[in-house]
Amino acid sequence: MRVLGIESSCDETGLAVYDTERGLLAHALHTQIALHAEYGGVVPELASRDHIRRLVPLLRQVMGASGCSLAELDAVAYTQGPGLAGALLVGCAFAEGLAASLGKPILPVHHLEGHLLSPLLAQEPPAFPFVALLVSGGHTQLMAVAGVGKYELLGETLDDAAGEAFDKTAKLLGLGYPGGPALSKLAETGLPGVFDLPRPMLHSGDFNFSFAGLKTAVLTLVRDKAEDRPDFPADVARAFQDALVEVLVKKSIAALKHAGMQRLVVAGGVGANRQLRQALNEAAWKRRYRVYYPELEFCTDNGAMIAFAGAMRLMAGAQPRPAGVFAVRPRWPLNELMGA
Repeated sequence: MRVLGIESSCDETGLAVYDTERGLLAHALHTQIALHAEYGGVVPELASRDHIRRLVPLLRQVMGASGCSLAELDAVAYTQGPGLAGALLVGCAFAEGLAASLGKPILPVHHLEGHLLSPLLAQEPPAFPFVALLVSGGHTQLMAVAGVGKYELLGETLDDAAGEAFDKTAKLLGLGYPGGPALSKLAETGLPGVFDLPRPMLHSGDFNFSFAGLKTAVLTLVRDKAEDRPDFPADVARAFQDALVEVLVKKSIAALKHAGMQRLVVAGGVGANRQLRQALNEAAWKRRYRVYYPELEFCTDNGAMIAFAGAMRLMAGAQPRPAGVFAVRPRWPLNELMGA
């Protein structure tokens, strides 16, 4: 089966073709970083308009690279949610219209399921079951994953997601957009231990997260204790990243022990953070666990993960529906997919 995947949940337009026998045939991605940079964050209206401009050229590009025609597709998968309502509607309308014109069935896909399954696109994919750490700009969750559609929520953030905390802290330090990668790069030049920031909910006894207080602690540090030396921003960035990484690592290892599993899958944009990867690998190695990551190009939003998730759904027995239903779900808890 060949599945076309379409991703448009926020500020990346991604398309891909996945073949259940041959694997990923082609993928193409356009990021809107330059478009939103002058505003310091994503402007939903501009994001929606840019998706409209990019979908047709990207479709032509990815179909040409895949070596197959639109008529040879078996289904069209698209991100139904969660995400920005306007951006989701653009992808939904495009996918539904394309599928209807081709007489192909359609598969609405959960954006986070795409992230969760994206490490299976790697050359050495993990086997089920595993614990998944979904860590991105909009979500921070720990899930026990028994198989496709078999998810149990273990814990999640009670306020800011990890990626959101990165971006807000970067803004406090005067860094550009996107803030998360800029802060991570700056933190690599900072000295550990110069500042001691809180580790929220580190000893809460559950698998939930909270990062709003960490961001507020940085605000207080920058406002009240700013030092007139060039290394101050880098040392603050390092202190922030050290605190956040410690919480993510300890909660993830505890979740593995609780679930009785040996494999941890890390997905989402923050999963590309080098310090987080190093700390997770070291903690897992000491306990004989193993950590799996998506390829770096698939850490952020992309069409490949949507095409793959759609294909996995089909292989698990999901029934695609006829095209023509224009509905998106900007808020959509992942655990609603249990058994779907």
